[in-house]
Amino acid sequence: MNRQIKVAVLTMEGTNNEVEAYLSFKHSGTSPEIVHLKKLENKSKRLEDYDILFFPGGFSGGDYVRAGAIMAARLRSTLLKDLEKLVEIGKPVMGSCNGFQVLVELGLIPNVGGEYGIEAALAPNISNRFEARTVYLKINKGNCLFLRDFSDGEVVKLPIAHSEGRFVTRDSDILKGIISNGMNVISYSDEMGRLQGYPWNPNGSEQNIAGLCNKEGNVLGIMPHPERVFYYVTESDWTRTEKREGMGSRFFSSAVSFVREKF
Repeated sequence: MNRQIKVAVLTMEGTNNEVEAYLSFKHSGTSPEIVHLKKLENKSKRLEDYDILFFPGGFSGGDYVRAGAIMAARLRSTLLKDLEKLVEIGKPVMGSCNGFQVLVELGLIPNVGGEYGIEAALAPNISNRFEARTVYLKINKGNCLFLRDFSDGEVVKLPIAHSEGRFVTRDSDILKGIISNGMNVISYSDEMGRLQGYPWNPNGSEQNIAGLCNKEGNVLGIMPHPERVFYYVTESDWTRTEKREGMGSRFFSSAVSFVREKF
């Protein structure tokens, strides 16, 4: 593949970390663009022209109603078919923090039933407070394309910053489907990879779910922020580690290598 890989980092009023995401993709060898939702709504930009779609964090629409609901409602009313087509042809779609909330509100994940219905939510943290710190995460990579550059069972550290990150499913059948299909690809853990309660699980998510992929492996929602630690010097303990690639960089390199191979 000789052409530049095009990435859309989708924004609207209230989103943040779009610059970090832009730079992460740029330094992964792609041609990223920060695209405002209005550009897609008025057809001056088209989703089909991009190889990767990224939903950044923040508080889209001020998180009125609930986290991610307003951005998802606007997308659902004007661009849902385009989003579904992007997903169904296998292009990578990722959302971190508020982006995860948007993907869940859209029904793109978990999508156990295959009909893009809303099957889960990101509820207020069980601690009833904003949690902002570094957490340990256990990788259960399955077929998730964003985890190609990780080892199965690997324990990594990423930063979190949210007040509504508690993953809950609509009913027990949805949760069973997530587990049986291996969609719970990133779990909150302790430093040994053991699944524990608070504070290791910072929000009380069911099954310690921190990151969730669709069955096909090309849509990932994750509450932590990999774009904030693309460089190791932005990690909380960087002065105590040797120089290396940032922990978050592998999410981006995994997506880029997938596109180079498949498209």
